[in-house]
Amino acid sequence: MIVYIRLLKESFGFAMNALRNNKLRTLLSLLGVTIGIFSIIAVLAAVDSLDRKIKKDLSSLDKNTIYLFKGTFGPSEIPAWKREQFPQVKYDEYTYLKSSVSNTAQMGFQIFTKREIIKFESNSISDINIVPVSHEFIDIQGLEFSKGRFYNESEANSGTNVIVLGDEVANALFDGAEPIGKKVRLYGQRFTVIGVLKKQGAGAFGDSNDTSAFLPVNFIRRLYGDNNKLLTNVILIKPQKGVDMEAYKGELTQKLRNYRGLKAGEIDNFFINVLSGFTDFLDGIIAMMNLGGWIIAGFSLLVGGFGIANIMFVSVKERTNLIGIQKSLGAKNKFILFQFLFEAVILCLIGGTIGLLLVFAITIVMTNVLDFEFVLSFFNVILGTTLAAFIGLIAGILPAISASRLDPVEAIRSGF
Repeated sequence: MIVYIRLLKESFGFAMNALRNNKLRTLLSLLGVTIGIFSIIAVLAAVDSLDRKIKKDLSSLDKNTIYLFKGTFGPSEIPAWKREQFPQVKYDEYTYLKSSVSNTAQMGFQIFTKREIIKFESNSISDINIVPVSHEFIDIQGLEFSKGRFYNESEANSGTNVIVLGDEVANALFDGAEPIGKKVRLYGQRFTVIGVLKKQGAGAFGDSNDTSAFLPVNFIRRLYGDNNKLLTNVILIKPQKGVDMEAYKGELTQKLRNYRGLKAGEIDNFFINVLSGFTDFLDGIIAMMNLGGWIIAGFSLLVGGFGIANIMFVSVKERTNLIGIQKSLGAKNKFILFQFLFEAVILCLIGGTIGLLLVFAITIVMTNVLDFEFVLSFFNVILGTTLAAFIGLIAGILPAISASRLDPVEAIRSGF
């Protein structure tokens, strides 16, 4: 054990001498490893952070939550031109399904509409995500409040001019003043603020509740009508826990087909999108992103490996005389082999460490700038370190073998 510790110490010393005596050559050789480790760990860290954020944002939702509308979350065999001809889901279809479909915990109606400007006295905020929804949305989405409440069934059905604001919207409009009961202007009308949501942070899909405003869906229906092509209607459904999802989807499909008068043999002109299917689709995308990162980084690691192999062959050439002396004094082939292998691994670990430090610095900067938590996990640090050591091992094996097989007499003679 003491021999190997001494061997590691000597190998580290040789690696440091290579860095000191041939700075440019060694740094250029390390650059490939640094870029390779940086590329793969940066991609993995970004994808892991995105995956973590998505799971956090969806954690409040039941994975069996259904989005019923004319569109689909994933790929479809039905061509796009035909999907565009599908009718919007209607409010009366929502009320019919709510009263007729069994094993339903909650069912709500939502309209996706364009972004708007909200004003309060002299303050105004643009590009606000307007979320017109029925009163059941709070139970489906699991909204949490810092102040006030969500609108009730009576306010939702009558389309009362009440509004619930996200944290950032409320802070920007009222600048720390009490928002509950204040009147804000939207769509040329006054809305009474009845609630403010807890701060959520940046959303994984772009929008966040912090920059959103919620109002009764029937107000938008009264304003735009039910056949506006610029709006997208969605029926949100939360089945009861433990329900057979395939049987539930079958009942839902049959009820809506009957209501729309679709005949046998006609395709469904709507899609039942289950959130679990959406998360599986996202997992597939994340896996593809990870694979892409590995492929991109693989080329950098390959170049880095050649660079390390090159510098190790040069190191063997420069120390041929020293190798001969070591062998003449009794050093075994294994000792010489491990000496150069350890040196190659140490050089790669230095390059890998630089790459990891760069990723760590960028995660801190990006987290502060983008308000999105980028995380360099312990697993990725270990992965980067292991990869660097593996590249050093592969790159150093041939130079180390060539050094260990040198004839001591010829090696010493080459130095004169």
